Amino acid sequence: MSAQIIEGKKVSDQMRIEMVEEVAALKTKNVIPGLAVVLVGDDPASKVYVGSKEKACQQLGIYSEVHRLAADTSEAELLGLIDRLNGQASINGILVQLPLPKHINEKAIIDAISVEKDVDGFHPESVGNLTIGDDSLLPCTPAGVIELIKRSGVDIAGKHAVIIGRSNIVGKPVAMLLLRENATVTICHSRTANMEELAKQADILVVAIGKAKAIDSRYVKPGAVVIDVGINRLPDGKLAGDVDYNDCLDQAGYITPVPGGVGPMTITMLMKNTITAAKRANGIEV
Repeated sequence: MSAQIIEGKKVSDQMRIEMVEEVAALKTKNVIPGLAVVLVGDDPASKVYVGSKEKACQQLGIYSEVHRLAADTSEAELLGLIDRLNGQASINGILVQLPLPKHINEKAIIDAISVEKDVDGFHPESVGNLTIGDDSLLPCTPAGVIELIKRSGVDIAGKHAVIIGRSNIVGKPVAMLLLRENATVTICHSRTANMEELAKQADILVVAIGKAKAIDSRYVKPGAVVIDVGINRLPDGKLAGDVDYNDCLDQAGYITPVPGGVGPMTITMLMKNTITAAKRANGIEV
């Protein structure tokens, strides 16, 4: 029997319908959520992402500013802009599009963003809050993964979740979020000796390693939920995930495609964080 396909586009569209109503309700209280996106240089992929974020803000009624800076902008100039945005009442969320040019220290920039406006969830304080279970803005892709699992009707509590990949952007935070949902969590990485054996025990398998079709059906327990966070361009120009989708389709119970799985959720969760930050800034219950 073929797995149930978890369509991120469908879930994302549903969430955006809910958010349009939420933003409209906030506007009746004179609260307009605001997002500032900062783009340094002209990386083509970054330009596309920034355009998508702008479009999403328009669609939901969120106020947005895009600051497009030259590639030779100095670190001091960028820090000055962040400082201004930190103090700007109309802005609830600040996102600096990564990667930054080599001469700018990424960590210094992330650390400079006010934790209340850290809609990427990358600030060390946000990461700390996530780890100890305090309220914080959650990193967008990991939060999107949880949302996809829940909205597919899967109960996470008590399940064994195995994560392949330990990056600060996906692997580690998704592990923390699954723990928060009362899963038992195992993290595998490049030095894990018995990865296939561990993955095969997973009720929920999350893969984020950046290697096309690296995980096939040998790693998948029959009926498991398989979430593929990877996005890789193949030599023929097509996109593929870290999971060999066709090979796992009959083994898994639920599976996300690439493209159209986790991808659409990332910007949607960014919008959700911006709305949450606006509510908190105005003392409205989240």
